[in-house]
Amino acid sequence: MLFIGVKQLFKLITLEAKVEIPPFLFSQPKEVSARLILSEDYEGIITKQYGFIIAVVDVLSVSTGQIIPGNANTFHEVEFTILTFRPTVSEIVEGEVVEIVDFGAFIRLGPLDGLVHVSQITDDYISYEQVGNRFIGKETGKILEVGDGIRAKVIAVSLGGGRSGKLGLSMRSPYLGKDEWIEQDIENYYSEKKTQKAKKEVKEEEILP
Repeated sequence: MLFIGVKQLFKLITLEAKVEIPPFLFSQPKEVSARLILSEDYEGIITKQYGFIIAVVDVLSVSTGQIIPGNANTFHEVEFTILTFRPTVSEIVEGEVVEIVDFGAFIRLGPLDGLVHVSQITDDYISYEQVGNRFIGKETGKILEVGDGIRAKVIAVSLGGGRSGKLGLSMRSPYLGKDEWIEQDIENYYSEKKTQKAKKEVKEEEILP
């Protein structure tokens, strides 16, 4: 295939939870109070089920508060919407190189960073130049440095709990890598098609009497 589609990595998900509102928030509308508490509890958290939770987008409903003897807080059933980022293996993602180290390149993918190991940058032999803080291909002369826009395939996902996760990326397949590499791949594709068409036409002319 010539063109690669990028799947929808961001999703809106509706959840339900019980929220405990303390007295110092009683002066606020309960929807506002619930959102403040939910934002603190959910935003920036990584879960296996939902991935990276970016934000609490909206509070849809808040039930009437319940009081428990001996507790000054009120308890509410809340329905709310979160915005999540959850990449999966084999998905195609686009990002920007934000850091180069001797073992690979870190790519900013929205709320998370992924790592392209040096062995996954290109099929060419890659060397790290410390002076220029960049990678360069021995045969192709391809250069990768901070600030480059890239397209990569997710090859490993580790979304545990808390606020940390790991993404492994690869750029070794055709139509992946730095933007200008992809443009060159496309040019090569059409050039090869044009050459094949020309050879076919010549062959057909030779067959004709």
